[in-house]
Amino acid sequence: MMPGFFPRAKSLLFENSSMRQTVFKNTFWLSASTIGGRIIRAVILIYAARVLGAAGYGVFSYAVGLAGFFSLFSDIGVSSILTREGARNPARLPAYLGTSFAIKLVLVAANTILLFAVVPFFTNISGALALLPWAALLIAFDGLRDFTTSLTRASERMELEALIITFTNVAITGIGLGLLILQPSPLALMIGYTLGAGCGMVLAYAMLWKHFWGFWRHFEKGLVRRILVEGIPFGLMGFLGSLMLNTDTVMLGWYMNATALGLYSAAQRPIFILYMVPQTLSTVLFPAMSRLAILEGDRFRMLMERIMSFAFFLAIPIFVGGLVLGRNIIVLLFGAEYEAATPAFLILLATALTHFPASFLANGIFAKNEQRSAIVFLAIGTLGNALFNFLLIPHWGIAGSAVATILAQILANGFTWWRLKRVAPFQTLRHLGKIAAASLLMGAFVFVLERMGVHVIISILAGIAVYGAALVAMREELLRYLDPRSLFS
Repeated sequence: MMPGFFPRAKSLLFENSSMRQTVFKNTFWLSASTIGGRIIRAVILIYAARVLGAAGYGVFSYAVGLAGFFSLFSDIGVSSILTREGARNPARLPAYLGTSFAIKLVLVAANTILLFAVVPFFTNISGALALLPWAALLIAFDGLRDFTTSLTRASERMELEALIITFTNVAITGIGLGLLILQPSPLALMIGYTLGAGCGMVLAYAMLWKHFWGFWRHFEKGLVRRILVEGIPFGLMGFLGSLMLNTDTVMLGWYMNATALGLYSAAQRPIFILYMVPQTLSTVLFPAMSRLAILEGDRFRMLMERIMSFAFFLAIPIFVGGLVLGRNIIVLLFGAEYEAATPAFLILLATALTHFPASFLANGIFAKNEQRSAIVFLAIGTLGNALFNFLLIPHWGIAGSAVATILAQILANGFTWWRLKRVAPFQTLRHLGKIAAASLLMGAFVFVLERMGVHVIISILAGIAVYGAALVAMREELLRYLDPRSLFS
């Protein structure tokens, strides 16, 4: 190995020396941990779906979704304000951390009480109530652990966040699998999830204890009002966005049975894993976007063009390839019992075209301090989702809920896109011709493989190779920016 390799690697992956190097480092760590962690956690969810059956898996998914529905009140933008202000003014980070952490503790306690008081009136699924005490603990552990990521992101030390995320997912998977083997039931899965999340929370505060120890000494009463006033728009956006995601589960619980919920959860699971790719990159870029939005408006516009094009660089081939291989993917992951989830999965694949760019649009809105205007758009999408579910679930079941999700995302993200273009007039569609052509070529190739009976994993790998080769042959300019550091050059 070349002399000096380890010092260079250490500098690249563990230090913050420049904006470009920091973005590369944070992208590497957060991508590896978030995407890898989701894959690790997928092991237990796929195993659970198989051993519990669609009905048992539906009970677990409903309890988690219902608890998550009420967890939206446990932050109201406090974490986002800490990240933004910590990145902009590191000298004020202790004051913002001490004050926002005190607010967070109060919100988590209030949310737990609210969950126990209100949730029993919302469920019609037999067996879900027995899981709610553990679900409440799970939401509290996740909320407190996630708060620590605001600190690591503000200081752009996402290698610490990567360790916490990876450890948490390994703990959830290990404990959950052990309990499921001993007692295959929705309750055992919920207990495993909760204990694993608790282990992750303990590790997070053990690693960052110097920042949190004596946090009350940095508490500033005058900051409380500012954090809440500025955080509420962030919180409302997060609330409405999460509400839109959880509305499907809650309303399906009213209209359908546990088996339908299990099928819909199986259709959602691969989609949610895919969502982590743009969400990870948008998280890494947010501190830099916040600075560029204030200091360098033209560079912010150029950054938005590149990352929005990159969103479709990922989303279009996923959508095209998924349409061809959707049934095989569901059966491979969850078994033949879940084949009925295929129509909902194919419909939800279209959300890649809306959600992938939306991850960057939301952070662009935050960086430009335009979150107040975006609240209206998210509210329209959220209300639309509830209305579409109300109209479509009775007739089309889980497929109707999937259609409702797509329509709601088009409403919310379309208006958000329009607003951000008003303040940062970036262009996207003109950059997508070669990406679309390569995706269609890849889709045709994969279709032939599928008709020939080639295994789905081989087809996916071959499709990726064909897509990449087609872009290289077409000399797609976006390939130059696959190194995240190049986004700023």
